[in-house]
Amino acid sequence: MSLLVLASGSASRRDLLDRLGLPFHHHSPDIDESPRDNETPRMLAERLSREKAYALAEHYPQHLIIGSDQVASLDNDLLGKPGSIDKTRQQLQRFSGRRVNFLTGLALLDTRRDHCATHVDLTCVDIRALSPQEIEGYIKKEPATDSAGGFYMERLGMALFDNIDTTDPSALIGLPLIALCRLLREAGVNPLLEQ
Repeated sequence: MSLLVLASGSASRRDLLDRLGLPFHHHSPDIDESPRDNETPRMLAERLSREKAYALAEHYPQHLIIGSDQVASLDNDLLGKPGSIDKTRQQLQRFSGRRVNFLTGLALLDTRRDHCATHVDLTCVDIRALSPQEIEGYIKKEPATDSAGGFYMERLGMALFDNIDTTDPSALIGLPLIALCRLLREAGVNPLLEQ
């Protein structure tokens, strides 16, 4: 039986975790993702990641539960998943020619000892100046209504960018693998040594 549980229904996060070659289960937690008063993007990303992991703790004792969440920020405004084509269009119009910050929270909950380690990764994305036709073309080909920022970096969304400034390219896709490997090693699981 796998020791690892990914607290997510995201196919992108599952694909990323698969890269480590470790067996895992995945289970989508049910939490309220609404921001709290005076909560910064960093605080929100960290809290949601932690809450996702803890939401599954009762179901997975003696496991390591991975929670992750991503928040986009522009001009100190929190920007979550657009949820509709119209809001996706509005976000992409607002991002055009701007630098957008993406904060990807990560939590590793060790239910064997009730210990939760967290990390927040900052990725800065310079969005090209986009024409209305490019925005419509992107939305038509890839309506990313369920992704923070309104695009999928791992797919056609790369065509929207001028530059990415990050210490971990996997973070923008939704799961910072460099930090995750460190947290796993600290919890006694080394992806390089596991059979």
